[in-house]
Amino acid sequence: LPKHTRGTVAAFAPFDARADAEALRKAMKGMGTDEETVLTILTTRNNAQRQEIASSFKTLFGRDLVDDLKSELTGKFETLMVSLMRPAYIFDAHALKHAIKGAGTNEKVLTEILASRTPAEVQNIKQVYQQEYEANLEDKITGETSGHFQRLLVVLLQANRDPDVGVDEALVEQDAQVLFRAGELKWGTDEEKFITILGTRSVSHLRRVFDKYMTISGFQIEETIDRETSGDLEKLLLAVVKCIRSVPAYFAETLYYSMKGAGTDDDTLIRVMVSRSEVDLLDIRREFRKNFAKSLYQMIQKDTSGDYRKALLRLCGGDDD
Repeated sequence: LPKHTRGTVAAFAPFDARADAEALRKAMKGMGTDEETVLTILTTRNNAQRQEIASSFKTLFGRDLVDDLKSELTGKFETLMVSLMRPAYIFDAHALKHAIKGAGTNEKVLTEILASRTPAEVQNIKQVYQQEYEANLEDKITGETSGHFQRLLVVLLQANRDPDVGVDEALVEQDAQVLFRAGELKWGTDEEKFITILGTRSVSHLRRVFDKYMTISGFQIEETIDRETSGDLEKLLLAVVKCIRSVPAYFAETLYYSMKGAGTDDDTLIRVMVSRSEVDLLDIRREFRKNFAKSLYQMIQKDTSGDYRKALLRLCGGDDD
């Protein structure tokens, strides 16, 4: 998988796993917990370093760092710290496992992860899922979903999107016309055409298709999807389109809506902040500032409190005003 350089969290230097493990043990030992030390260490080390700290912690004290965090911390702050400790390669597989277990499926998590990850990342998620949970991710997802929503998820799970190797304008025109006829011109939408084209064509090709679609129809493709489809399928189609246009813009919007209005969707806020902190959170911050007239930092500050807020602001890495 490619090395990402647009994250807010990078390898800490000079790094001493043993010293960090000792500091964390001291912070959690005895009466009361020194949350400040815990959050400072865990938000300023990258995921690979956090794994080394956990390993040193076990070596030095015979204790499991994650178990200690769970017993010493509470609430959203605990959830955030435990999420930071999850090995990076397993993060998405774990989120999907929890989205499809037990009663009710969390479609929002399936949508967010499968719409936004690259084909290489999706292949990796499938392998890790099989290794860790001895189960086939596609089987699990098809067992819990149905209809066109299920079919688009399965297409995305194949991770066979065309590579970006130059754009054929004739095919662009053809795809745009097919989508136009399937959506705007037809009573009832031919969802299958949307699923195939949006799920399999290359990113640069689809960006041109969206422009061409606008020219032909007078509508943004998002407007047609909004009008012609509903429910989980609509949300997934929109997420795919947004991620084709710009993954950072998609996550900026996801973060914005996790905090907008009454109440906060903390699960989404934590999942996005943690999973993108070493990937593209700098780009997400830039898109956030551009599209929502305030910075991500300001919105987190206004919407959260306590150690949870402090830790999220550290992950955010700075203000953009």
